[in-house]
Amino acid sequence: MINGEILKNAIISGAHNISVQKNHINDLNIFPVPDGDTGTNMSMTVMAAAKALEDYDGETAGEVADIAAKAMLRGARGNSGVITSILFRGFAQGLKDVEEVNGKNIAAALGIGVEAAYKAVAKPTEGTILTVARMSYEAGLEASHENSDPVFVWQAIVDKANEALAITPELLPVLKKAGVVDAGGKGLCSIFEGMLCCIKDGVIVEYEDSQPLTMESFDSAAAEFDDDIEFTYCTEIIVGRDPACELDPDDLRSFLQTIGDCVVMVNDEEIIKVHVHTETPNVVLEKGLTYGQLLAVKVENMKEQHKNAKENSKKKSKKKKETFAFAAPEEEFGFVAVAAGEGMKTLFHDLGCTNVVSGGQSMNPSTDDILEAVLGTPAKNVLVLPNNKNIILAAEQVIPLVEDRKVVIVPTRTIPQGMTALLNFDPDISAESNAQLMMDAAKAVGTGLVTFAARNSEFGGRKIKEGDIIALRNGKLTITEKHAVKALVKLAKDMVTRDTSFITLIYGEDVSEEDANKAYEELRDKFGSRADISLVKGDQPIYYFILSVE
Repeated sequence: MINGEILKNAIISGAHNISVQKNHINDLNIFPVPDGDTGTNMSMTVMAAAKALEDYDGETAGEVADIAAKAMLRGARGNSGVITSILFRGFAQGLKDVEEVNGKNIAAALGIGVEAAYKAVAKPTEGTILTVARMSYEAGLEASHENSDPVFVWQAIVDKANEALAITPELLPVLKKAGVVDAGGKGLCSIFEGMLCCIKDGVIVEYEDSQPLTMESFDSAAAEFDDDIEFTYCTEIIVGRDPACELDPDDLRSFLQTIGDCVVMVNDEEIIKVHVHTETPNVVLEKGLTYGQLLAVKVENMKEQHKNAKENSKKKSKKKKETFAFAAPEEEFGFVAVAAGEGMKTLFHDLGCTNVVSGGQSMNPSTDDILEAVLGTPAKNVLVLPNNKNIILAAEQVIPLVEDRKVVIVPTRTIPQGMTALLNFDPDISAESNAQLMMDAAKAVGTGLVTFAARNSEFGGRKIKEGDIIALRNGKLTITEKHAVKALVKLAKDMVTRDTSFITLIYGEDVSEEDANKAYEELRDKFGSRADISLVKGDQPIYYFILSVE
């Protein structure tokens, strides 16, 4: 039998296991656009449960499952994360008031979760996490009739989950073409396998944060060593060797070691390449000249670099997670939107949103993040605009968590849809009628996106290399280019029609004002006679340009 302590440790072990594998799971994403990262989303969702269970000392399996499910619901991110939370919520419902769990309890509870997960998705697709969950439940149910031992049943669940994962490419041709299995399905297998380690062997998978090293962590680490820099200048030279010079390059190495440290020298018959940290870069250059001509010179002040890194680190450390103070529901209507970039946030505030949650592609907010923004909106009816297809499901989980106001999701899938939806709000009709009205208007808007390929891929017969500029029309990849402005102009030609009246160009944080104005001028020259064209500084990450056409 599985008591509360064992189930607690099993869930923690499952969370740890997916945290170890999340980068591998992220790599299974086949579409080249930078996306919400399935492994990261699922890992953060289940780790919310692990954190909630850390201090739990009870012995009831039902209580453990309930605590885990509630934590996952609030911490759910991305579609796969939300589906995972729904699976565990059903699992908790099946174990309500159960002190110890046998194999039959496990199978029945998992079945409740699977049924709820299928119902939560508007158009369930086989070959995804849903398939893996369903087939593992069916195997667990069959095993429980043979033997109710929980280890026997959970082993059957894990085995069938991996079998189901293996056939996902046969069910989804796009997976087969890319030569990968479904990322969400793999994530669920990782969670189940981590739980099995504890249920079967009593071993909790060791936690490991597999996040890659970020520039922020580099900045912080670099600034830490500011006081340890003995020599100021990082000096590099390349010397074209003079054939007539008879000096021994090894003598140069020995000399450099007397005036600095971190000496690296490579030489052949034609050049000598030198790297050294020193207080006298001029001496390095003079000494290099005795061997021939200087072909390249680079001198950098390391103390200044580290000083700047420390200042940047301090600035970043001051940027705390946004919070929204509770506000009583006094007004009739209020709005919450999800968007990334200061300019974008300002734009949505200007359009009437009380609160804007930071998030979007590659940075999906949790259900709890959206919930906090809703409770911080002083309205009896709060309309939420996710503005991303991977955030809609997380937003929908907020509805049953709010009792003092009505929450209505306007399922906008892009930033342009969100903008148009807000412009079509009618204060004289109900929240539900507004949601329909706003979405009808949003669906008529064309969305163009210019971004970069996050991975090598092949779509529509075209090979895409990591780093290529790509453009998407309403989510469909249509253009590859070497320059963002060129891709934008091609995209606009593809999207603008005779009926187009308004074009809005939103440029991101990685686009200079010069390039933004150049893009704007090109659009105005080509389409200005038939449409009003606006340029907006969005500061959004990921997307160089967002194009709204209506």
